[in-house]
Amino acid sequence: MIITRTPLRISFFGGGTDYPVWYRQFGGAVLSTAIDKLCYITCRRLPPFFEYHSRISYSKVENVTNNSAIEHPSVRACLQYLGMDEGVEIHHVADLPARTGLGTSSAFTVGLLLGLYALREQMRHRHALANDAIHVEQRILEEAVGSQDQVSAAYGGFNRINFNLDGGIEVKPVLASQNRLAQLQEHCALFFTGFSRTASEIAKEQIEMTPHRKHELDTMLQMVDEAEAIVTDSNRSLNEFGHLLHESWQVKRTLTKSITNTNLDDIYEAGRRAGALGGKLLGAGGGGFMLFFVPPERRQALRTRLKNLLCVPFGFANRGSHVVVHEPEEAYDKSLTTERSEVYAQQAGPRAI
Repeated sequence: MIITRTPLRISFFGGGTDYPVWYRQFGGAVLSTAIDKLCYITCRRLPPFFEYHSRISYSKVENVTNNSAIEHPSVRACLQYLGMDEGVEIHHVADLPARTGLGTSSAFTVGLLLGLYALREQMRHRHALANDAIHVEQRILEEAVGSQDQVSAAYGGFNRINFNLDGGIEVKPVLASQNRLAQLQEHCALFFTGFSRTASEIAKEQIEMTPHRKHELDTMLQMVDEAEAIVTDSNRSLNEFGHLLHESWQVKRTLTKSITNTNLDDIYEAGRRAGALGGKLLGAGGGGFMLFFVPPERRQALRTRLKNLLCVPFGFANRGSHVVVHEPEEAYDKSLTTERSEVYAQQAGPRAI
């Protein structure tokens, strides 16, 4: 029995420059942090006494007769990537829902891969784990995703993540005191605007528009340097970080027409009028969580103004994906799998005594 715990993330600056189509030509960087909202994956080898071969439980339950029949794309792809055709039982629960801009899909993939490696009694360094997840999502599933979410989930912490022309990825923890990061955290407020069911379509559109948005993405990339300088220099006001977030959002919302809409713009402007200095919609866009940077003395006014939205408290998290339970279970002879199939096949007709 293996249980893994993997953090979700908040991306402050540089989102969009973590797509390979961009950084393999121009280089990219993001400033992001893992948060204390988590994804839990439980996995084990399924004992060969059930009518089904594998059982996958998430927002639905799948009982399948072979792993290639699994509908959940990440589960099927991870098992394929690791060459695991044995029967497994996998359960997923999370602190926050999917499709909300917090990197939930990549956290799931990272946590599942770590659990499957542990099931095979193999350790995996966080850098290799992140690259595995990127390969599964971008190459096997061919999803329209960047490369920052997998890294943040695997590493944890508050980091600057660089994406190099050769495809290499560097993770550099932001060199700021715990007190400085605590102050930054106190200025952040997270509000749920509603589900985004078209995130993949928005991301795909953004990737297609990338060659035509060089000026905007260059600007967003430069903001990563400035934001890091603000956080690491205790002599600078953190309010500069909030104003920079506002500038970044004004650029990001122009990347495609689908990133924002009238309802989201109204929420953002209401937050600004209530005292927020800046903010952004997290993830690809279209819905999900909106982050506001608000002076602590204006936080209550912001919550009152946005009382119809759910405000989710959170903290920065230092730890990346890790195994929290590792309990060996009985190993069954592989011949039992064949025997099981024969027995259940016979039970489909009259039973012999």
